[in-house]
Amino acid sequence: MTLALAGDTMLGRGVAERLEQTADPREFFDAGVRAALAGADLVLLNLECCVSARGRPWDALHKAFHFRAPPRAAAMLAELGADAVNLANNHALDYGDDALLDTVDGLAEAGIRTVGAGADLERAWEPAVLEACGLRLGVLGVTDHPADFAATRGRPGVAYADLTAGVPQRLTAAINELRERADLVLVTVHWGPNMTAEPVPHVRRVAGKLVDAGASLVAGHSAHVFHGVTGPILYDLGDFVDDYAVDPVLRNDLGLIFLVTLDERGPLRLRAVPIALDFCRTRLADEEEARWIRARFAAACAAFGTEVREEAGTLAVTLRPPA
Repeated sequence: MTLALAGDTMLGRGVAERLEQTADPREFFDAGVRAALAGADLVLLNLECCVSARGRPWDALHKAFHFRAPPRAAAMLAELGADAVNLANNHALDYGDDALLDTVDGLAEAGIRTVGAGADLERAWEPAVLEACGLRLGVLGVTDHPADFAATRGRPGVAYADLTAGVPQRLTAAINELRERADLVLVTVHWGPNMTAEPVPHVRRVAGKLVDAGASLVAGHSAHVFHGVTGPILYDLGDFVDDYAVDPVLRNDLGLIFLVTLDERGPLRLRAVPIALDFCRTRLADEEEARWIRARFAAACAAFGTEVREEAGTLAVTLRPPA
């Protein structure tokens, strides 16, 4: 199985304005990006917005950014090839309960599974099981912020876990239960602060514990900058599409699509495709941009003792030693 993982997918603000005009994926992603996703058996994204025409900004006096995409965004993601999206993040409730429920329903109608948020506590923690190449991949979404977005037994919200205190029993139990239903388990987790060049201490502590608990693969997001890889842990996927301001040092406009090959025992190898984020549109990186990405990714991985090699225009990493 080849799994395509893309990072923070923000379809609000400027992207939403463009979506009001067209939902054609070609307007948002170039042919190279679309081909990279099309070559995978499954495609998963972290959706950092709600998809709805309803709602009003959550706690507008204190929350700086509110992201909402029009309903037609669901069809665009489906045509792009998304099989599932994570909603466990700090933008799922940007426009309140109704908008979150619209997001879940609209994506389902488009044939896209959602994890990490839902109508109540049980549904927010409900995983998705996807099938490809004779394998069942269980996907579980969770976030460590914000606490006030947490779903309860009587209120919609996200699958929240205070990871700064370690891995809570609910998360460990959820991984164990999913192992009984699936051949492989992916934990997609929104953790740590924005705009960090490397994973913060609590993320490093928790990542290995998720693997110990039974996760076959851990894919993080939140920093808006890609981080290094060690074994089955992809600390941060970076950004995929947005209208964000660009940090001249961290370069959140340069990123990667992660293509992970797995068998029944877990991840085998990773190929990362360099991409560049223009305003509301993502394309394959040009030669100069790809050179910067290669150097940045190689250094980030070297910090964990992971070697990166170039392979047919991608950045390749072996995730499991040969048997």
